[in-house]
Amino acid sequence: MLNEWQEFLAYTGPVTYKADGKKDTSWLGRFTFEALRDFGGLSRILTILARGFLFHGPNGAVLDGEPRGRMDFARQGLCAWCSVPERAGAKLEWQYRTDFRSFHEQFPALVDENGRGWFCRHFHAAMAFARDNPKVVRKAYFETAGELDKKFDAEWRKRVRQFQMPLFSSNADAAWITRFDDVMADALELGPLRRDKVELPEELRAKIEAIRPEKLPAEVIHTLIAYYATNRLEDSDWVVLPVANFDCWFGDTNFGRKYLSQILEKIIQRSNSFGVSRYRVLPEFLP
Repeated sequence: MLNEWQEFLAYTGPVTYKADGKKDTSWLGRFTFEALRDFGGLSRILTILARGFLFHGPNGAVLDGEPRGRMDFARQGLCAWCSVPERAGAKLEWQYRTDFRSFHEQFPALVDENGRGWFCRHFHAAMAFARDNPKVVRKAYFETAGELDKKFDAEWRKRVRQFQMPLFSSNADAAWITRFDDVMADALELGPLRRDKVELPEELRAKIEAIRPEKLPAEVIHTLIAYYATNRLEDSDWVVLPVANFDCWFGDTNFGRKYLSQILEKIIQRSNSFGVSRYRVLPEFLP
């Protein structure tokens, strides 16, 4: 969550589909099973991708020039990543297509010659692994993977069409959805991907340790504090808390389901306004 360039690479590079046991979720890549199932955390993921396309070269170096001149390239990269083939022989039911195989030459790692984008390929590969390896995946994953695999293409096509809706669409169904226009605006505002390495002072770690609940891993508190310190804006004490993305970072859903409720308010305060989860770290616990 702190090295955003590594996030970009995780969302665009190869995933190794293997596991040493049921606690090993590396076969999911930088997702949880629940995030894949529910399409959780996509807004942040797409924004990370857009920032990579807008501001960085293939080796991660920050590009010179005005990023607005690369907006078409970035949007095409998002389309390639999201691409999913249309149903064979089906007429287009909406004005936005979902098959972007035409971008294969420009983005060979993101969409193949058959129109299957990175996320589409990863989803099917992860579900196939869960279905075919019941001894090393959780029972719930094994039991639901096959059905999710069958439904994915149809559900993902709906999402990809929604992503392309104009920012000021008059369609009522377009409210409160993720759109490429929103993603691009956020990407321009946030700028290049960070590679921060925030180390909390030993005194602060000791202060946290003295009041940390026994069953709450110290890493969770340290990461939240570091993330807050690097993402806080000058005009607000609050930072958006992307719970699904933190789950993916830690490798399971314990963060959102268990650990958040254990964090003491004397360290971190949370709020949920208009459907947006946010938090702030009290000044005495900042590095």
